[in-house]
Amino acid sequence: MRAALLDAPGRPLRPAEVAEPVAGPGQVKVRVHACGVCRTDLHLRDGEVPAGHLPLIPGHQIVGMTEDGTRVGIPWLGWTDGTCGYCRSGRENLCEHARFTGRDIDGGYAEYAVADERFVFPLPDGYPDLQVAPLLCGGLIGHRALRLAGDGVRLGLYGFGSAAHIICQVAVHEGRRVFAFTRAGDEGARALALSLGAEWAGDSAEPGPEPLDAALIFAPAGELVPAALRATAPGGVVVCAGIHMSDIPSFPYEALWQERVLRSVANLTRDDAREFLALAPRIPVRTTVTQFTLEEAETALSRLRAGRIEGSAVITLQ
Repeated sequence: MRAALLDAPGRPLRPAEVAEPVAGPGQVKVRVHACGVCRTDLHLRDGEVPAGHLPLIPGHQIVGMTEDGTRVGIPWLGWTDGTCGYCRSGRENLCEHARFTGRDIDGGYAEYAVADERFVFPLPDGYPDLQVAPLLCGGLIGHRALRLAGDGVRLGLYGFGSAAHIICQVAVHEGRRVFAFTRAGDEGARALALSLGAEWAGDSAEPGPEPLDAALIFAPAGELVPAALRATAPGGVVVCAGIHMSDIPSFPYEALWQERVLRSVANLTRDDAREFLALAPRIPVRTTVTQFTLEEAETALSRLRAGRIEGSAVITLQ
């Protein structure tokens, strides 16, 4: 089958012909129709997140068809032991032995993928393959981050990419006021944010028009943490929603004082997937997508690194 392979950290993905995978006991084989491109794929390619094995087929926002004709999605969390203390306490996202799609398990930058049947989800109707793919990470992780941020009305979104453009719609649906913080000069991201219901969009290095009750940081830039804390009202919550972030610079205690909370989000649970995939069509969430072929996987990652993707990037295999 055709695939895009990562041979070593820092090396470009290369198109290749590899053996078609075979499903083992408790697994399902999926013919991949589309796979969303996530910043975690870029972190793996650049060596900022270690690959579970090499060569590796990245990709963990997989939309495809099972051999019995069911359309399904495969997300980042690909396997848990079910027995560790985290799994037994309903926190399988922190499983001590978890395996992740596109990192430990070959992912969806290929014509076929194999997945644990426990971590494969039916997809809602009404979404073409390209549009539903970004929901499987940007949507799931973003929604988990939103819930962990609490019920504050004034919500800041730092980094207006795949996750933020989805979660903006969820937040507006919930009656929140959204403030989008983007790179200086990124007029495309600001226009997209305003079109999706944000009431303000501006430079992430500057405070917004009023203090925030909560902030979600999707950009992997550590310097945004003290900026978000300074933009947050007393008692507010700042959530770091990525798997990797550059070092956070030191900041005065005053920025955290007055019961502000700083926390991270790690991975997702199956309940997260079921909840969000049921919610998205009721809003309905709509995704803005730039399409790439499998052979253009490295180009998609390069454009993501440069901030030249509006909304989400998706690789199509049909």
